[in-house]
Amino acid sequence: MTRIAIGGFLHESHSFAPVPTTWADFLSPGGWPAVQRSATLLDTLRPSAVPAAGAIKAAEAAGVTLAPLSWGFANPAGPVTAEAFERLAALIFHDLQAALDEGPLDGLYLDLHGAMVAEHFPDAEGELLRRARAILGPDVPITASLDPHCNLTAAMVQHADALAPFRTYPHVDMKEAGARAMALLLERIKLGRPFAKAFRQLDYLIPITGQCTLVPPMADAMAARAALASRMGVAELGLCFGFPYADFPDCGVGIAAYAVDQARADAAADGLLADLKAREAAFVPDIHTAKDGVAKAIKLADKARKPIVLADTQDNPGGGGHGDTTGLLAELIAQRAEGAVLALINDAESARACHAAGEGALVPLSLGGKSDGAPLAVQARVLRLTDGGFMCTGPMAGGNWADLGPTALISPAPGVRVIVTSRKMQAYDQALFRHVGIEPSAQRILALKSSVHFRADFQPIAEAVLVVAAPGPVVADPATLPFTKLRPGLRLRPGDNRRTA
Repeated sequence: MTRIAIGGFLHESHSFAPVPTTWADFLSPGGWPAVQRSATLLDTLRPSAVPAAGAIKAAEAAGVTLAPLSWGFANPAGPVTAEAFERLAALIFHDLQAALDEGPLDGLYLDLHGAMVAEHFPDAEGELLRRARAILGPDVPITASLDPHCNLTAAMVQHADALAPFRTYPHVDMKEAGARAMALLLERIKLGRPFAKAFRQLDYLIPITGQCTLVPPMADAMAARAALASRMGVAELGLCFGFPYADFPDCGVGIAAYAVDQARADAAADGLLADLKAREAAFVPDIHTAKDGVAKAIKLADKARKPIVLADTQDNPGGGGHGDTTGLLAELIAQRAEGAVLALINDAESARACHAAGEGALVPLSLGGKSDGAPLAVQARVLRLTDGGFMCTGPMAGGNWADLGPTALISPAPGVRVIVTSRKMQAYDQALFRHVGIEPSAQRILALKSSVHFRADFQPIAEAVLVVAAPGPVVADPATLPFTKLRPGLRLRPGDNRRTA
């Protein structure tokens, strides 16, 4: 009977985000499962939307005996503190040693993100895989699923037998990626020897808003990836888009190819790299200012039959934003955007004040701005109060329970409403609106704290989507960030000849 250990450690780290990621963030991660130990991992993750759920299903379908370890997730924010990293790593590797004490392991599957930066380990996943390899030795296969925003590193490729990133952004194939990583592990065990590997890195950063796989150019790049993988007959051709907010040498786009022979792996990796270089000019993003975006949304909404969506990309909680900047909200109020609803402002202090005042009350708030010191002073009517708990229903997070703490729907100005929460969550699920009594498809303007993930559940109901750049740390143009540690020769934006020293 094949016996495989399964665990995970997921975080997407923004080097310049104002709020670090602590152990407490792994214990209360909003719309995702909290830290799991070996006794609870399988039952908790099996019905969820995380990649490990797909790996569990694939393993059980193949008759594999699973040895559960520990697993943890925290929402994107600043680098993971050394304490948080070591506490969760200690749990995982304590459980791995305990699993080995119970009997031999045929392999290890890890549910990883790929863009975690810890205070003391910039390549955090490379360090986790190194530790796993040190415990298991050279002969026990290791595979991992990855978020495609992974900043792929040589160490990650070296210490793992295969790495399987999601194919989509918005990430609607997380469970499929977990299942694929498990299938690769079983294939590697059956093969009895390592796959040939090829690792390549692109020489320019792709902005987050240019990485959406629903539309060109990334949709075309992913189609080319699939055709190339099929033609070359590789076991896996993984494209990691990079998370362009991590200040360390391996930030950026990476490719990993796995095949039964080196020639196939090299040819597939080289072919995909050449394709991305040829598409460079198409990755330059189209972004509106908040002022122009709101004005255009109001004009479009006057004739639209469906909502106009404004994506507040630079305060995206899924990219390291705190979900509390008020630039877009201030513009909606200034332009009297009738029928606009903003999701969300992450402000526990204001949420508490609303709950203390009660529904129907008019309450003065210093709303948001806790992360950047720029709150918005408003007199808000409290329309609805909830405990912030609801089941996600969309294609990305369906099945995940969201727990945003005390939550309020308020109106800070005539015609404008805001969902105020006590914990942050990217606005990628319509259930966020419905749990406060709002049907999103019936609104004129939906303003969402998100860069791309919102498209999975909101693009089908939208008349138009406008990406806007209001103040926030998840900058639309990474070239504006004060990087100091990137590798020589890396260009900070597509189409730009400037390179790092």
